[in-house]
Amino acid sequence: MKGFQGQNSDPIHNSGKRNCNYSLNGIPGSVSSEAGPSASSSKHHKSVAIWSGIWLPALSIFGTSNLNNNNSDQKSSCSSSTRKKSLSGRNYYEGWRAAVRRVMMNGGSMRRILGFNKPGISVSNSDIWLLGICYKVAQEGDELNSSSSDPTQREGFVAFVEDFSSLILITYRKGFDPIGDSKFTSDVHWGCMLRSCQMLVAQAFIFHKFGRSWRKSLHKPLDQSYIEVLQLFGDSMDSPFSIHNLLQAGKSYGLAPGSWVGPYAMCRTWETLVRSKREDNENGGLSSMMAIYVVSGDEDGERGGAPVLCVQDISRHCFEFSRGEVDWTPVLMLVPLVLGLDKVNPRYLPLLAATFTFPQCLGILGGRPGASTYIVGVQDEKAFYLDPHEVQQVVDIKRDNVDADTSSYHSNVVRHIPLDSIDPSLAIGFYCKDKSDFDDFCARALELIDQSNGAPLFTITETRSSPNPAARHETLSDNATREYDSIDMLPTDGPEDCAQDDWQLL
Repeated sequence: MKGFQGQNSDPIHNSGKRNCNYSLNGIPGSVSSEAGPSASSSKHHKSVAIWSGIWLPALSIFGTSNLNNNNSDQKSSCSSSTRKKSLSGRNYYEGWRAAVRRVMMNGGSMRRILGFNKPGISVSNSDIWLLGICYKVAQEGDELNSSSSDPTQREGFVAFVEDFSSLILITYRKGFDPIGDSKFTSDVHWGCMLRSCQMLVAQAFIFHKFGRSWRKSLHKPLDQSYIEVLQLFGDSMDSPFSIHNLLQAGKSYGLAPGSWVGPYAMCRTWETLVRSKREDNENGGLSSMMAIYVVSGDEDGERGGAPVLCVQDISRHCFEFSRGEVDWTPVLMLVPLVLGLDKVNPRYLPLLAATFTFPQCLGILGGRPGASTYIVGVQDEKAFYLDPHEVQQVVDIKRDNVDADTSSYHSNVVRHIPLDSIDPSLAIGFYCKDKSDFDDFCARALELIDQSNGAPLFTITETRSSPNPAARHETLSDNATREYDSIDMLPTDGPEDCAQDDWQLL
């Protein structure tokens, strides 16, 4: 079968082995330094600036990621072009490294550097799942009473921080050109859902171009492909996936400057925008785009029930997106959900956490009610997230400027919220680089459906449901050929069961 070839060999993404397990029986602790999303005050800005200066240089002191053995694709993806760092910049970071060394030599620790000594902040020894990668904080042979008992000093935790700080952060911006005919030159207080979704899609492009094992480092020249990804999400009409173009593409879904938007409308807007930009194949940054496919319920969600991933539909979508050139294209799947009324129904929390174990995982658009964030990982009952609510000055990123300052596109602050406190209106993202990856995703999803006790997040069918909602279908997955109910409705064994499943789609 024809298809786009992966642009990089990614040993992490290709691996079918999962060394860490995430139990569906319950979720108990945490790793973090922030309590929840909120608009940034000036005091908060100063604090972030302080930690931003010390965090990344500290990583090189405590060791490198345990993923480095799998980073051949990362090295091969880096541009051969080089850039010289200024002497003042080098001295700045060397100064910070020296300061961190002094802290450590005088009995300090990563806990002190990261601010984990604050009252009420606990650091767990449990495994951390970050977008399909498991970081084992506690290793075999660790002594509870030894100096290594502090989780923040362990190699697994340091590797997690390095990965987390490499994720793309997109926040509120101020000072950009007015949006359309409006007078809005900032998205402060209303653009958090757009920014959260930009982060998820930007991360999909990073996976698409570099593979899952890519890490941003201050010690390398900036790769032009990395700059091109950031330029896609700039804050002007010239950037294909800017807030300006998103609002233009989403008019039919109610998007407008100054108005908040829900996950379902946001997902449909992305599908529309990417399809329209695909027509502009002259743009080098878009020449190897991925398709975006929104997984919704029967009849586009009008009948409610669990969203149905129809293999026939997504195959046709990929074929049409490639203009018939190939049978399959890299695809970003977005699954908008409403999993309750005021809060997420507890029966779905283990399922949400389990999606982070999928190699195809791109996280969740979620957060507290009225404050959207990009949730990227879980540990115990905590959810790690990137927060778009910090206000930053607009940055003009040019595609060929490998010396650009990209520090505002990454976060050095690890934040968490309780998983059970997130808004029930959310969307899950998954990236499949080829048909084999999609088949692996289907196999894992079917396992999750098996463990859902009749209330899955979404279901998989080969073809669209027949008029009979109880019709049965087989998936096309080469790895799983069992039959499943299409579950356009949740089980109706009795009135109580129906009442428990607060299902709707925006």
